[in-house]
Amino acid sequence: MTDINELYQAVIIEHSRHPRNFCVIEHPSSNAEGYNPLCGDKLTLYLNTKNGIIENVCFQGSGCAISMASASLMSEMIKGKTIAETTELFEAFQHLLTTGEKPQDNKLGKLAVLAGVAQYPMRVKCATLAWHTLKAALTNDPNKVTTE
Repeated sequence: MTDINELYQAVIIEHSRHPRNFCVIEHPSSNAEGYNPLCGDKLTLYLNTKNGIIENVCFQGSGCAISMASASLMSEMIKGKTIAETTELFEAFQHLLTTGEKPQDNKLGKLAVLAGVAQYPMRVKCATLAWHTLKAALTNDPNKVTTE
């Protein structure tokens, strides 16, 4: 395993064991639930948005290391971003996971550690669950998000 792969693996393990923003927002402006029946990942995402800006994001749930790390990294990346910026980030992340190609502008930051997931199509659903749940929260979709 190369040094960079070891670093990426260490970041994923750290975020899965000690997820950032793993809590509940008392009075969120929106929330959504997500479920990956294949892996058993479950999460609830809480958002506070104001004037089109994500002021706070938290999540609770359980799942595999990739799912928890992705939710944790996502929560760090989108705080303070506009909904439009977050949508662009979602699209860049989705592209990374389906092609393995990192954007040239380094827009994904730490999210790039999940690039290796593209080699395991069944794990892409684990990595994108939080993101699809975020999309539902942003649109106030009352339906539970599922990766199936």
